[in-house]
Amino acid sequence: MLSPEGLFQPSDSAAEFLPYLDALTEDDYRRFYRDMVVVRKFDREAANLQRQGQLALWVPSHGQEAAQVGSAYATRPQDHVFPSYREHVVGMIRGLDVVDILRMLRGVTLGGWKPEEHGNFHLYTLVLASQTLHATGYAMGMQLDGATATGQPETDQAVIVYYGDGASSQGDANEALVFAASYQTPQVFFLQNNQWAISVPVARQSRTPLYLRAGGFGMPGTQIDGNDVLASYAVTRKSMEDARAGKGPSLIEALTYRIGAHTTADDPTKYRDPEELAYWVARDPIVRFRAYLQGRGVEQEFLDAVDEEAADFAADTRARALAITGPERAVIFDNVYAEPHALVAEQKAWLERYEASFEGGSL
Repeated sequence: MLSPEGLFQPSDSAAEFLPYLDALTEDDYRRFYRDMVVVRKFDREAANLQRQGQLALWVPSHGQEAAQVGSAYATRPQDHVFPSYREHVVGMIRGLDVVDILRMLRGVTLGGWKPEEHGNFHLYTLVLASQTLHATGYAMGMQLDGATATGQPETDQAVIVYYGDGASSQGDANEALVFAASYQTPQVFFLQNNQWAISVPVARQSRTPLYLRAGGFGMPGTQIDGNDVLASYAVTRKSMEDARAGKGPSLIEALTYRIGAHTTADDPTKYRDPEELAYWVARDPIVRFRAYLQGRGVEQEFLDAVDEEAADFAADTRARALAITGPERAVIFDNVYAEPHALVAEQKAWLERYEASFEGGSL
């Protein structure tokens, strides 16, 4: 692992995050490692399912496990999490059944899951940066709901929103930062800089490190080694606590790399230098953290058990994914409006008559 000064930028902020590292237990270290290994195995299995025609699309998270695991464990149960579309392990940590992600990408649900039933983990957003506005609006709502008699916001909740370097170039992301700063929302913007916005490198998107943009909106920004799970945890923990304490929003830029394709509809060999990929593969977050744990004396039996658990988890996920069936036809009508609607009822009845006309071979 890196020295404390190497984990964070600006480096003079390192000391304020160290207490959060000192508070971690051996069980915390093992939990971090276990979840990173398990989700990577799941990620590979899901990619295989897509290639075998079982999913319409898959969005890999390979290489970004440390950024996601550390930040997810830095949240509290009452917080709200707004993901983009590759935060699989964040959902898992918040209590989401990852098969629900497969259902969504198989196209058999209308959105995926109910956030209130899964640790306030909100729905995936395939439209870049839209979730930054959703998150900021939700954080503003928290302020309004918790306003005291003096009009000052008071809340024990905070919001974290995940987005990427590509999404940071979108207008929505910048508008969200404006509103968050203006209203001092209890919010953390967690920017996973995985170096590529589909096929455009981050160097073409920004002339300066992305965390420096925060200052232009009037909020603190911190750049971390996103392949270090401990850095991700410590900075996010501090930032979320500051948000709950009424200190306003902040931005974290986690430097990481997507080892695989942007999605299974993409071919990164068309635009990425193999030497660049090799550079980041050598800095694999799981390999690094395993070496760190071995240096702390973790037993080989634990590492082997995690590998076995990950394989079992992936196999179970695969079996359950293959058992997914399509929804009842009525769901596309019954969930359009909150209350019954005459036009929708008429359309539903027409489709039922149409489908019935094929029964018994009649047309």
